[in-house]
Amino acid sequence: MKCLLPHRVVALLLCAMLASGCATSIPAAPKEERSPADPWEPMNRRISAFNNNVDRFSFKPLAKGYEAVVPPTMRRGINNFSKNLVSPLFIVNNFLQGKIRRGFSETWRFTANTIWGIGGFVDVGADLGLETYREDFGQTLAVWGVPDGPFVTVPILGPRTLRGATMIPLNFYADLGSSVSHVRTRRSLYVLRAIDARAQLFTAETLLEDSFDRYLTLRESYLQNRVFLIFDGNPPEDEDFYDEFYEDFEDDYEEEEEEQDPPE
Repeated sequence: MKCLLPHRVVALLLCAMLASGCATSIPAAPKEERSPADPWEPMNRRISAFNNNVDRFSFKPLAKGYEAVVPPTMRRGINNFSKNLVSPLFIVNNFLQGKIRRGFSETWRFTANTIWGIGGFVDVGADLGLETYREDFGQTLAVWGVPDGPFVTVPILGPRTLRGATMIPLNFYADLGSSVSHVRTRRSLYVLRAIDARAQLFTAETLLEDSFDRYLTLRESYLQNRVFLIFDGNPPEDEDFYDEFYEDFEDDYEEEEEEQDPPE
């Protein structure tokens, strides 16, 4: 049996492809000037432009309508429910990383939210003082010593490292939403969760809108956030960054001294 996409979805994707092809955007840096973390920048920029147009034509207007129609209390419940469905992913990866205490804490939080929180709509775990420790298979590979690999923009899903992108299927199957057997219910659930997740990004979106290079801002923010998550909020200091900072400071200081010293 052939699996055909609805004609509206096909039309939406075609519009996004055409718009991304016609859109004027900042060109990729020359090959010799590209970031070592992003050797595939030209391809990533094209996919990012495609994703931006898919968002503009679908997710963003749907999220705005969702915020306008659904009361805040219900939106909070949907967001809690969505987070609870992905809790098994966090539980498994905390244990795989050897974070036993966090693994049991996440297990207890998931159990409390599922039983007493009406399937997760109410965040009972937060009321009990249980923190959530979000870990995925990409972070686990990082803890195991697997390198990041190049930065890559995945269609629809957005920024990833190559290491993280290879773990998307495992992250997907660890989500309880994937276990729903009724196809229409499963699809509706994912659409609702996607719209809710998009609505959560409206505040952070201001940063991208105000940036000169949206792609570059998104890339650097994502990579820095991943390092922050992998090291549980305590990333190592980037010595090269501070060396460059102090060199620039010394250069500026010397230039000011030369300007202030009168010629002999």
